[in-house]
Amino acid sequence: MAKNEEKKNINLAHGVGRRKTSVARVYLRDGNGKVTINGRDIAQYFVDAANAAKVVQPFDVTETQGRYDLVITVAGGGICSQAEACRHGLSRALVAYDEAYRHALHEAGFMTRDPRMVERKKYGQRGARRRFQFSKR
Repeated sequence: MAKNEEKKNINLAHGVGRRKTSVARVYLRDGNGKVTINGRDIAQYFVDAANAAKVVQPFDVTETQGRYDLVITVAGGGICSQAEACRHGLSRALVAYDEAYRHALHEAGFMTRDPRMVERKKYGQRGARRRFQFSKR
């Protein structure tokens, strides 16, 4: 009995997605389309439907809705950043499972890591680029 239960949770593939300071580990499993993020259902984790839809966009592009279950662990950043990190990780997991998906996902722009991050604050300044107010006298 224990061996059968272990076989249910075998990961077909996994991918790591990143966006800003968010990191998402995505595990692809056989199933019927259930998405679990940090132990909660996707609708509970991403209350906004737009962010929830962002996560499963690679399924729409590859036409694989309802074929796989997802188990996602995500940390860091904000909600929107986490959703995009999940999307990037799912794309990488799908390509790791089947290389034929690479072209469609790359065309949609899901395989590229978005490199934009917050610029660091510099010393002697109020922010990354904002200076302190200059006084001539």
